Amino acid sequence: MMPHYQLPQFQIRRLGLALIVPVALLGTMTFPTQLQRAMGEAPPSAIAQQTSQKPEQNRPLYIRGKVQEYNSKTQVATVRGDVELSYPARGIQATAAQAQYFTRERQIILSGNVYVLQQGSNSIKADSVTYLIDEGRFVATPKQGRQVESIYMVNDTQINNQAPGSAPATAPLKKTNQQR
Repeated sequence: MMPHYQLPQFQIRRLGLALIVPVALLGTMTFPTQLQRAMGEAPPSAIAQQTSQKPEQNRPLYIRGKVQEYNSKTQVATVRGDVELSYPARGIQATAAQAQYFTRERQIILSGNVYVLQQGSNSIKADSVTYLIDEGRFVATPKQGRQVESIYMVNDTQINNQAPGSAPATAPLKKTNQQR
């Protein structure tokens, strides 16, 4: 690959657009209440709720895909086609065929060959996964007749020096005056 200073000017512009357009689209997906307020569609209670939140409560949720739609009446964002979801504040990354973000219910439904990776180690594979944002909980369902697969990394720091499959070592009992 050539260094950026050797690329023709039109390729640099094309690269810049490729980086800017998804961010602009994600801004409307991440902050639908602000978008509605700008368009004059948000109810006063939603505007008051949005402005009264502290900045640390607003965390970005990024959803990328081939097609994105937002229904301002139902406040549901739908993304289809090679969907990639990233929620850095909670260490969540996911891929799916489709994602629906329900802003009122505060949940995300991923469907179609879903793979979720949390904290870089725990993972879920399923046909459909619902993420309940306020509870921080995943609900995974398989296709009919199949199973959901989850992998959890378990920290076994207490039994580091043991052979695999053996029981934890216990300290010998001290004899007391009653046992003598």
